[in-house]
Amino acid sequence: MIVVDLLSDLKSFLPDVQLVDGKNQRHPLGNGGQVSVYPKTEGEIASILKYANDKGKKITVVGGGTKRGFGGLIETADILLSLSKYKGIVKHTVGDMTLTVKAGTSFKELQEYLAQHNQKVSLDPVWPEDATIGGIIASNESGPKRLGYGSSRDVVIGLRLVYPDGSIIRAGGNVVKNVAGYDMNKLFIGSMGTLGILSEVTLKLRPIPKYESLGLLVFPDGNLEEVRSLAVKLLDSVMEPIALELLNPALSERLTGQNVYTLAISFEDVESSVHYQEDFVKNIQPSNAKMTVLSQNQAQAFWEKFYSISPNGATLASGNQIEAALKIGVVNLDVLKVIKESHILHHSSTLTVEAHGGLGHGICQVNLKGTEDEELTQVILKLRKSVEALGGYVIVKHLPLTLRQQIDVWGEKPSHFFLLEGIKTKIDPNRVLNNKRFVGGI
Repeated sequence: MIVVDLLSDLKSFLPDVQLVDGKNQRHPLGNGGQVSVYPKTEGEIASILKYANDKGKKITVVGGGTKRGFGGLIETADILLSLSKYKGIVKHTVGDMTLTVKAGTSFKELQEYLAQHNQKVSLDPVWPEDATIGGIIASNESGPKRLGYGSSRDVVIGLRLVYPDGSIIRAGGNVVKNVAGYDMNKLFIGSMGTLGILSEVTLKLRPIPKYESLGLLVFPDGNLEEVRSLAVKLLDSVMEPIALELLNPALSERLTGQNVYTLAISFEDVESSVHYQEDFVKNIQPSNAKMTVLSQNQAQAFWEKFYSISPNGATLASGNQIEAALKIGVVNLDVLKVIKESHILHHSSTLTVEAHGGLGHGICQVNLKGTEDEELTQVILKLRKSVEALGGYVIVKHLPLTLRQQIDVWGEKPSHFFLLEGIKTKIDPNRVLNNKRFVGGI
């Protein structure tokens, strides 16, 4: 009866919006809704939020669904607000290399449009065909090329948001250079949709590089000190790798067919500069290491495969498989210790443990797959303990709801948690948006 009343209320002021009864659509990742709503305009989004805020309803926000298993302790909210039909380019200033886009636009659609103008967004999220630009920004997602291009916080210059009470605000602007002051964008980037729904995102763009290559440097002896030495020499040089990503043997076997530690070194520039940097790496590589260079289409094909190795919240694991994905942050070269630990866990457990980490930015990802809940949770806790001993952190980016309710996926509350909680209380006092989706149960 509650669902019927909810549908009736929504239809009364959203006659042209698709509404779907979701009461029987249970999902193992949770973060669902009794009614799914698919607005096509910003005004419709604002109307839905105002209704929820006035009536005491809870809203879960979804884009492409790739991050459905990222945070959240509630199986079903009142409303699942999907931005999958709220998409398209709002404004593209080619000469200024800026673009404003609706939040529900998939990353692949965005890049394909920009490619016509020889431009791109310098982010590299997983599952780009499904992931939306709003979801990428809301979760502050980045990939191996963060080393060269930075994260979402480095490419966003403006946001348009709908607050929980239905009001619309703008943060930042439409040009790369703004006046001095606090950058409000950073308040919302990475907030997991708990402060407002991203409506439009304004981004600074980069030209598509003239040439790119990928060096796959394998270490048959498994000597990580040699990896460290090479990484230090490369990072201390004038070379400019876009990615310097270490793969554990399990992941390397999946991507390259070789069960060894592999260092993926990406270069993007004019062709002569790329070849110069390739030669530099060949001159400093250990004598027993071997490097294979993939150029242009081959390099792009590798990265396309790479971006599909993580669990995808938009699809379910097959059979009785349980998947998890961990984001780990450590001090730069401590990445070597994390990747080594992942290799040990791969052999000491029944889980498949595939991991990679950036030597230069310290961000790692560990993907776990198995059939036993208890073993999976124990490995997560063991990794968290070893990483915290290094002064790092572990965030669980993907996990079934039942396990998220047992493990604190965000880890210990940070010392500044009172600030986060205060901001949430000020902006969303009724806890309408993505309730219990963020750190500390915010």
